[in-house]
Amino acid sequence: MAASILSEKRGVVAIATLNRPNVLNAWDAAMRTELIDALSAFESDGEVRAVVLTGAGDRAFGAGQDLSEARTFDADRAEAWVGEWDRLYDRMLSMSKPIVAAVNGVAAGSAFQVALLCDLRVGHPGVRMGQPEINSGIPSTTGPWIMREIIGLAHTIDLTLTGRMVDADECHRMGLLSRVVPRDSVMKEAIALAELLASKPPIAMRLNRQRFREMTAPGFHDALTAGIRNQRESYASGEPARMIEQFLHRQAAKRA
Repeated sequence: MAASILSEKRGVVAIATLNRPNVLNAWDAAMRTELIDALSAFESDGEVRAVVLTGAGDRAFGAGQDLSEARTFDADRAEAWVGEWDRLYDRMLSMSKPIVAAVNGVAAGSAFQVALLCDLRVGHPGVRMGQPEINSGIPSTTGPWIMREIIGLAHTIDLTLTGRMVDADECHRMGLLSRVVPRDSVMKEAIALAELLASKPPIAMRLNRQRFREMTAPGFHDALTAGIRNQRESYASGEPARMIEQFLHRQAAKRA
């Protein structure tokens, strides 16, 4: 079985690649765990000074949660699922080393959130980003928390309740993307930004990232508490399962 996360080093920059291109790099439990392990290894590696996070293939950074996994959740599994995201997000936030997202294609739902937890995001004109969880009957908690920190409450309400995907120009205007470059330059630009960040004094870098974490921690903990409450109620109702089955049925019909 292929690894869900590919890791490599290019000088002082480490690269982690979400590697499930057959499902547009959608998240499952194994990929979450493997990314935590990869980031922990980078954190412990004294040669690594910055990280680039990207997705395999040219269609998606990540399509969000793998619905074939989420379709089976009950209330207890949904609570454990929130805990899995807690561990991944905490690992990202607690890194002493900066993270740059190389966004190639779609970044939706939880993949959108992971991109926003990176310090800088490089995309191209074909990028589409958003929080379409409501369309699958899944309430959003960590998504609104991190969106509000970056784009404010009005845009957060818009993207959360409509579930719409935003094109690269609007992403750049909102601050969801830090840079927009030609598609074939995304990785090159992301690595260049990572090398720039890697050249900065490491103690100051660590303390700056630590301060950002301190500033956003109350909202993060509130989102996780709300996530357990809301996901338990939602999955106990059966609504996500019904909506996911309808979505998967429509997708199968398109492929037929």
